[in-house]
Amino acid sequence: MSSEIQVTFDASDPRALSTFWRDVLGYVHPAPPGDPLPEGADPLAAWDAFLAGIGVPEGERNARSAIEDPAGRGPRIFFQRVPEGKTVKNRVHLDVRAAPGLRGAERMAALEAECARLVALGAVRVRRDEPEPPMSPGFIVMTDPEGNEFCLD
Repeated sequence: MSSEIQVTFDASDPRALSTFWRDVLGYVHPAPPGDPLPEGADPLAAWDAFLAGIGVPEGERNARSAIEDPAGRGPRIFFQRVPEGKTVKNRVHLDVRAAPGLRGAERMAALEAECARLVALGAVRVRRDEPEPPMSPGFIVMTDPEGNEFCLD
């Protein structure tokens, strides 16, 4: 039996970083505990109301955030506020599979299209690594809005 995992990001702004990754991955912000959301309701507004209702001070309401795969297949991703900023290259990073099954120019075109979408969300393009068959099909290295490296693969 395999273990479930949760991926945790240290962040200076958990809400903003979780919103970025929600949009990258097609995930959702879950509803507060015991509070199913009506169709179309804003889960972040529901969290604000929930936290206010249980007495969490306004300055602490952005201390953590989470996103989940709506299909229940991918890991939950948790974001926690930390006082220190990112100072070096992260030792673990996500590979976002943006061109599964594609090869060559078609693959790289799909990665470029996804790269443009993510730059518009706040990502930064670092570099493009060209395909080197048979070992590498090519990828694009990027960083999220807080400087965490990830790859479009």
